[in-house]
Amino acid sequence: MILRSFHRVTLGHEESVMTTQQLILSLVLATMVFSVALELKVSDFRRVAQTPKAVVCGLIPQFILLPVGTWLATLVLDLPPNVEAAMILVAACPGGSLSNVVTHLGRGNTALSVSVSAVASVIALVATPFNFSWMVAANPATAGWLKTLDIDPSGIWISLFLLLALPMALGLLFSHQLPALTARIQKPLGNFSLLALLAFIVLGLIKERQLLTLGLLPMLAIVIAHNASGLFFGWATSKAMGVSERDRRAVMIEGGMQNSGLALGIIAVQFNSDLGMVIIASLWGIWHIVSGLSLAWFWRRKDARLAH
Repeated sequence: MILRSFHRVTLGHEESVMTTQQLILSLVLATMVFSVALELKVSDFRRVAQTPKAVVCGLIPQFILLPVGTWLATLVLDLPPNVEAAMILVAACPGGSLSNVVTHLGRGNTALSVSVSAVASVIALVATPFNFSWMVAANPATAGWLKTLDIDPSGIWISLFLLLALPMALGLLFSHQLPALTARIQKPLGNFSLLALLAFIVLGLIKERQLLTLGLLPMLAIVIAHNASGLFFGWATSKAMGVSERDRRAVMIEGGMQNSGLALGIIAVQFNSDLGMVIIASLWGIWHIVSGLSLAWFWRRKDARLAH
């Protein structure tokens, strides 16, 4: 009942969104991808060839298990179409750049995390629009909703090119041509883009603070369960493939820390910042930091106990 009421509020929300808002978010996301690309080296991709099993293990939860699991969940659950579409979109996105930092803090295999992130970013150019397109089309509720909005899912290709492919290519070119300058700016630029994204999410939630009531708890519960399923798929895949403890930690984080920032950018450009979708992606962006850091803290405590 609460979710249905929220859906009615969402549909009644003003659909015209400030172009400045979309532009700022797009620039922040492009800067974040650019800063991540500055840290990528040829050796990162070389590690993919050296440890294909562990890398494949990290990609399976991101592009197969979580998207398909999410799609099945939306078929079973009776949720508003825009909420289901947001869940599908987040699940279709690659892992976020924060996964490398959290893996490092949790004493997982950071090199593997970087390699998986690098490959996932490339695969996402094809896999994200493909997964999103067939999943929303195969769900009667989301397919009908997209048709009503007259939105073409293939437009996500353009968003991915502008928000992911172009800044990543520029970052790789910049780091190759200007290594000294890259070394000086990559950390402050990465910190700035991360803080800017968090500020954008927080300010957006403050702007819609009239919705931050107990009625939002079901949305948060959905996000927590969704994020937990991504972490579980990472754990299950790594256990099934028999990778090491450090590799398992990296795979779990990669599976549970989706790029909600990229999802927000696509929602802004392709869905006119639909309020229900924005709230799901924003809550995910906040919660996956909480869950990731909590796991890192747990693993560090575990290592400390084993060391004694």
